[in-house]
Amino acid sequence: MLKIIVPMVLLLPTITFCKPKQLWSTTLAHSFGVTLLSLQLFKPSMELTMFSNYYLGVDQISTPLFILSCWLSPLMILASQNHLTMEPISRKRTFAATIILLQTSLILAFSTTELIMFFIMFEATLIPTLVVITRWGNQMERLNAGTYFLFYTLIGSMPLLVALLYMQTKNGTLSTYTMQLNQPTMMTSWAHSMWWFALLIAFMIKMPLYGLHLWLPKAHVEAPIAGSMILAAVLLKLGGYGIIRITMTLNPLSKTLSYPFTVMALWGVIMTSSICLRQTDLKSLIAYSSISHMGLVIAATLTQTQWSHTGAITLMIAHGLTSSMLFCLANTNYERTHSRMLFLTQNMQLLLPLMGLWWLLASLTNMALPPTINLMGELTIITSLFNWSNITILMTGLGMLITATYTLYMLITTQWGKTPSYMKTISPTHTREHLLMMLHIMPTILLMMKPELIWGNFY
Repeated sequence: MLKIIVPMVLLLPTITFCKPKQLWSTTLAHSFGVTLLSLQLFKPSMELTMFSNYYLGVDQISTPLFILSCWLSPLMILASQNHLTMEPISRKRTFAATIILLQTSLILAFSTTELIMFFIMFEATLIPTLVVITRWGNQMERLNAGTYFLFYTLIGSMPLLVALLYMQTKNGTLSTYTMQLNQPTMMTSWAHSMWWFALLIAFMIKMPLYGLHLWLPKAHVEAPIAGSMILAAVLLKLGGYGIIRITMTLNPLSKTLSYPFTVMALWGVIMTSSICLRQTDLKSLIAYSSISHMGLVIAATLTQTQWSHTGAITLMIAHGLTSSMLFCLANTNYERTHSRMLFLTQNMQLLLPLMGLWWLLASLTNMALPPTINLMGELTIITSLFNWSNITILMTGLGMLITATYTLYMLITTQWGKTPSYMKTISPTHTREHLLMMLHIMPTILLMMKPELIWGNFY
C-alpha cells in the first residue's frame, strides 16, 4: 500500500517546486507512474484478503475501485490543461495539488480496514471537491452548487458517525475483519432498523438515491471537467463501496429498511431515465444518466447476494469509465462552442470526424451494447433482482429501454443534423484529447477480454 500512497503524497512537493514549463509533464508522468504501480494489484494470485498491515490493505472488492481512482488522476490533469491555460502558474499549482489531495483521500478510503478511518477519508474528499467546484467552475451558480453538495453530504454523514461511534462502544472495535468474527446484536427490531438507516443514509446520498439526488446535477453542471470526471467516476462509487462493505461486515439488513430503499432505487431508474429524455443541457443529461445507473447499483447492493455484489462492482467500474468519457466529450464541445445546449451543438461529426467515433463508442458502452462490461454488470444485476422478486423485471427492463433511447437521442442530436451558421469554423481537435479518449475506452475494451478482474470473486 505504502508504495502507492507515498509517491502520490510526494507529488505535492514535486508540484510546488518544479519549473513552470514542466508542471504538466512532470505531474502527468509521476501520476501515470503511480497508476502503473497500482495495476499490479490485479495479480490473479490474490488470496481472499490482501491486508498489508492492520490498518491498510485491499481485497477483491476494493481493488477495482482503488485502481480506477488511480487511473483517473492523470486523466483529470490531461483533461484540464486547456481549461487552465489562462490561469497564473500559482493557480495551476493549486489546482494540481487539490486534485492530488483528492486522489490521496480516495486511495486511503478504498484501502483502509477501519470503518472510522473510512468515514474520515469519506468526508475528507468533500473539501478538495468543493474547492474544485467553487473555484474552477464555469458559471456563477457554482457557489450554490457547492452549498448543495456540502450540506447534502454533511447532513447524511452525521447519523453515520453516530452509528459508528455506537458500534465502537458496543463492540470495542471498528476493524472490518474483526467485526466479521464478532457481529454486534441489536435488541429491538425498531432500534435495529434505525441503526441501519443511520449507517446507510450517508451512502445513499452519495450514490445518490432518487429523492436525495438534487445536489448531483447542480454539482456536475457547474463543476469544471476534472470535477465532473471525479464526481461521476469515483466519488459516486464511494457510496456503493460503503454499502457493500457495511452490509458484508455486519449482520443482515432488516427487510423493513431494504424494501423501501430498493423500491426508491428502481423507481429512480425509470424516473431519472425519463428526465434524460427532455434535457436540453448536455452535462445535465449525463449527470441524470449517472443517477439512473447508480439506482441499479443500490438495488443490487441491498439484495446482498453474490451475483448482485458482482454485478454492482462491475457496473460501478464500467459506469466510472463511460461517464467520465462522456463528460470529456461534452467538454470538448463546450470548449469550442461555449455552450452545453444540445440544439446549439449539432452536426459535430462533420466538423470533428474522429471525435464522432469517440462519441459513438461512448454512447454504445453507455447503452450497454454486447459484449461491453456495462452489459455484464447490468445483466448480472437484473438477473439477481429477478431472482429476488419477479416484478423487478418490469422496472429494470423499462429502464434499459429508456436508457437506450436517451443515449441515441444524445448521439443523434450532437453528431447529426443541420450545422448552425456560427459553427462553420471551430478549432480542430488536439492529440491530447484523442489520447484522453483512448485512455478511457482502452480499459473497457481490455476488461471485456478478462472481466473476472473486476468481478469481486465472491465465489
